[in-house]
Amino acid sequence: MLKHNKDYDMYTLDLENIDNDSRGHIELDSKHNNPVPILCRHCDEPECVLACMSGAMHKDSESGIVSYDEEKCGSCYMCVMSCPYGLLKPDDRSKQNILKCDLCKDEEYPRCVANCPSGAIELQKEENDELCSVRG
Repeated sequence: MLKHNKDYDMYTLDLENIDNDSRGHIELDSKHNNPVPILCRHCDEPECVLACMSGAMHKDSESGIVSYDEEKCGSCYMCVMSCPYGLLKPDDRSKQNILKCDLCKDEEYPRCVANCPSGAIELQKEENDELCSVRG
């Protein structure tokens, strides 16, 4: 969300503004009350890429990042419906595109990792292919 905001400032970001809608967030799991990141998992075989008829969803074979190209998007929302984790969502601003975490692919680290004041969010590749975790 920070990278996609013109201001790039976590301290002045207006979370009530619809233009700052989140691409991911953290929730507490129901079993152990541990923090869990809720964002695109950049799956090995992403259902959203398979379901995308326009080619707007793409998995980079080198980095493993699943990207979204809004220029190619046909607004069918098949990717949203096919995500087994329910992590993609329609963009309420445009009513045409989707919101999805891209791990701030053009940055050294995702903004959520770089700006977390306690250092609780870290990016790591795990055996179950979840790219992000939260230390707790």
